[in-house]
Amino acid sequence: MNPPRVFVSYSHDSADHKRWVLDFATTLRNRGIDAILDQWDLKPGDDLPHFMETQLDSAQYVLMICSNRYVEKANAGEGGVGYEKMILTSNLLSKIDSAKVIPIIRQPAGTYNTPTFLRTKLFVNFSNDAELEFSFDELLRHLLDAPLFEKPEIGSNPFKPMENSAPDRSSDGIKEVMKAVARCYNKTSASYISFHNLLSELSMHRITSDKYLLEARQAGLLTTVQNYASRIKLTPIGREYLFEHDIVDK
Repeated sequence: MNPPRVFVSYSHDSADHKRWVLDFATTLRNRGIDAILDQWDLKPGDDLPHFMETQLDSAQYVLMICSNRYVEKANAGEGGVGYEKMILTSNLLSKIDSAKVIPIIRQPAGTYNTPTFLRTKLFVNFSNDAELEFSFDELLRHLLDAPLFEKPEIGSNPFKPMENSAPDRSSDGIKEVMKAVARCYNKTSASYISFHNLLSELSMHRITSDKYLLEARQAGLLTTVQNYASRIKLTPIGREYLFEHDIVDK
C-alpha cells in the first residue's frame, strides 16, 4: 500500500518559520506520509508555477500552513513573486478538489485565521508547541485513515410489525398464576399448596385460571402430588421462574 502523498504549501515568512515547516514535513515523512516540500523537491532552474500546479494535481492531500502572512497573500488572490508562488490562491483552488485541502493553523495563540475561500473548513491547530503531539495525532489519523473511533455498524430493527401477529397473552397469564402460587407458598409450611387456595388468590375467571394453570404445568413450572390432583407442587423449573421474573427475592 502506497503512503499517502501530501503537498505542503506555505509562505516564506522568516528563517524560523521555514525551519518549523521543514521539521513539520520531516515528522510527517518519519511517520509514514510522503510529504512533498519545496525545500527538498525544488532546485535552481525549476519552474515554480509548474511545480506548484503539478504537485497540487498529484497530491492526495494539500496541507496549507496558515500563518498570518500566508492568509493575507491568499486572500489577496495572488501568490506574489518568487517562492510566494507557492501560496494556494482561490484561482489555483478552482483547479483541484477542495476536499483534499487541510488548513494547518500556525499563528499566535488565540487566532485561527484561514483564507476566506476556506473559512468553513475544519482545521488542525499547530500553534501551541507544547501540544504538537496531539496535533500530529489528529492529522496523521486522518491522513492514514486510522480514526481514533470507528463508526459502528447499524444494528437490526429491534421492533417487529404487529400486523399479522397478536400479543402473547399466555406469558402474562402464566405469570399471574405463578405470583398466586408464590403467595400461597408463603402462607404454608407444606411442600404443596391446595387448588382451592390457589383459586382464591387469583382474580381471573375460573375457566381462565384453568387455562393458565394447564399451560404452567405444560411448561414444567407446576405439577401435582401423585394421587392428589388438588395438591399442586412447584417444580425446580418453576422455582427458577419465580427468581428470574422477580416474583420472589433471591
